Amino acid sequence: MKLYHFAERQRPVATGPQGPLPEDGFLWLDLERDDAAGWPERVSAIVSAPIDPQHLEDSLNPAHPSFFDGTSDYDMVVFQGLGPDDRPLPIEPRSAAFFVFDRLLVTVRAVDSVSIGRVRQRLLDGRLKSPGSAFRLAQLMLDAMVDRYLAIREPIDAALSEMQDGLLDPGSAMDDWRCLLDARRQVRRLQSVAETQFDALEAWHRDSRFEWEQSDEVRYRDLTGHVDRVLNHATSLERDLESAVQLHFAAVAHRTNRVMQALTVLSAVFFPLTLIVGIYGMNFDNMPELHWRYGYFIVLGVLAGIGATLLLLFRRRGLF
Repeated sequence: MKLYHFAERQRPVATGPQGPLPEDGFLWLDLERDDAAGWPERVSAIVSAPIDPQHLEDSLNPAHPSFFDGTSDYDMVVFQGLGPDDRPLPIEPRSAAFFVFDRLLVTVRAVDSVSIGRVRQRLLDGRLKSPGSAFRLAQLMLDAMVDRYLAIREPIDAALSEMQDGLLDPGSAMDDWRCLLDARRQVRRLQSVAETQFDALEAWHRDSRFEWEQSDEVRYRDLTGHVDRVLNHATSLERDLESAVQLHFAAVAHRTNRVMQALTVLSAVFFPLTLIVGIYGMNFDNMPELHWRYGYFIVLGVLAGIGATLLLLFRRRGLF
């Protein structure tokens, strides 16, 4: 648990055991989920506002989807950010809960929450100016969480393009199309995360207990615009992957057809040869050709001529 005091136009300062709200500025109570059981009692020492039991349960759920709800005392936003791994796939969301009071922000997050940790460090280093209110600090953190989704778009494109090229290249070492199906499931998960994020932000904007100023409206449009870009990108990736899966199976079918075509050509070449050999393999006494001096060589020549003629004919027609 960490508690920070944001005075007007000053860097945040870590403070000791929480007491009543200071006369100026606002507080940020940052809680790691593994150590956050019973956190409403800690909040009650700062503000006299009860926490809804269902909201408490939601805040401690690491897999809770993005969601908004609130009371007359606070707004609650549950938002899914990315996990600590910088790899684009698989998608590993981490839920963080934001309880926004008038002069207090409470965050309940995973231990490895990257976005909130980065915002905190930039505020402490002075690279970000004080947001001025708990409400705007929450907006700042949500924006940082969405920006990480924007940052993985190009790596996802590169990874999926390499995967698709490998599956369509017969000489590639990658021949397991199930990895492409798994990637499609990951993209659908990204799409679902973005959809719930957009719904949560829209509900917060519509039902918030705070008055949104013009600057807040600008931040909101910017934030939802970023989420919308992630959603559109995920939708586009899903279409591309669906096409890639279809192309993969079409390529496999095409290669199978080529093999069957080659086998058919060989069968067509050997069928008349087999017929002739079968005729002369019959055990009849009266077969005059059996007594020809050069009959064996003539039949071999006929067989070779028929085979070569058929092969040349099929070759000219592009059958092999």
